[in-house]
Amino acid sequence: MQIFAGVGAPPSPITIDYLVGAGGGSPASVAEQAGGGGAGGVRSSVSPTGGLGTAETALTLFLGISYTVTVGAGGGVGAAGSNSIFDTITSTGGGFGGAGGVNGGPGGSGGGGGDFGSPTVGGTRTASPVQGFNGGPSGGSNEAGGGGGAGAVGQTSVGNNPAAGISNSITGSAVTYGQGGLGGGAGSDGSASVANRSKGGDSGETTRHNGGSGVVILRYADTFAITIGAGLTGTESAASGGYKRATITAGTGNVSWA
Repeated sequence: MQIFAGVGAPPSPITIDYLVGAGGGSPASVAEQAGGGGAGGVRSSVSPTGGLGTAETALTLFLGISYTVTVGAGGGVGAAGSNSIFDTITSTGGGFGGAGGVNGGPGGSGGGGGDFGSPTVGGTRTASPVQGFNGGPSGGSNEAGGGGGAGAVGQTSVGNNPAAGISNSITGSAVTYGQGGLGGGAGSDGSASVANRSKGGDSGETTRHNGGSGVVILRYADTFAITIGAGLTGTESAASGGYKRATITAGTGNVSWA
């Protein structure tokens, strides 16, 4: 609860809708059979949220008060993604892909299981609040598990479509966030991660891709303006449909409204 001290009226409230997407996880560094990275968690007050959960409640904040924002980076090879934060909302970084007897790691969505030496299972999703899905298990030789996505469980297959992300219209048009990373196998290298979409990193025969970076998107009435503080990279949109949107793509710092 916000406490105000001193004489005079407290600051005026403002309603903020949000999408907070964490950084995606990355596959392990081993060749061919590494599991794909799990997608970064996706939480939103604009339906849907990751894991096919219902929309969360918009935040009631106050004009002239600073609120913390952190945008999580994608995981490097063999690492989970980093968390993204807006005020009281934290989305968990995607789990790393498993391999060599190591299971996929837990995260907003779990990393896929690998099959370099012995098959392993996928990592588990963050369950409270739900932000994505579990990673897929290895299916045997050359069949590593795909990382979990914000919209679907990771699949077990070589060169299969990655686990689905989830569509969200907070920007005013439908955009997909939180796609799971492909599991590795002969002849399948996947593609480079999509920046600011919380995508899990793809694995492959010769290439492992880092997880995609996260993003924080804030929507508010167009009568207000945001200040994006030092340490953050972001922009405010023009007014459209009664709203402005701030899209913050990197860093840690504070935001406030007037």
